[in-house]
Amino acid sequence: MTHLSKLIALVVILSSIALPITAKGQKGSRGFDPDGSFWIIGDPPNDFSDFSGINLNAKGLRRLPSAGVELNTGKRLRFKTLSVSRAKLTFTTVTLAGVSYSFVGRFLKGGVYAATGLDEETPVLEGVLTKLKNGQKVADAQLKFGYFGGT
Repeated sequence: MTHLSKLIALVVILSSIALPITAKGQKGSRGFDPDGSFWIIGDPPNDFSDFSGINLNAKGLRRLPSAGVELNTGKRLRFKTLSVSRAKLTFTTVTLAGVSYSFVGRFLKGGVYAATGLDEETPVLEGVLTKLKNGQKVADAQLKFGYFGGT
């Protein structure tokens, strides 16, 4: 095997190693990966009694629900817009039966969440969740969310 073919083989092997993707899309072993579900810590405010959780599942993993907001009815509202970085999470959802949601918040911890053993009662995300009915704000609340990485 020539030196060039050994080098090509090494590049192929190294490029096939799966490393976590950071929020900026760069591979790295100490990246930021919040994929999972986020549930309100404590009782939700009355105006959000239909709200179940936020599902970030950018990788489409089967063990996690589809990306979007999940309602207590089991229905999901897909993200219309979504921006995820180590410092900030923002989204808006599509409208279902006249209702949509938006969120502006921040992550309280870094790292690869699925690998950190977080419990569901430890706040890892906080921000303002807004509920809209027919495009008009009907409620908003400052909330804290815990993390669940799936089963």
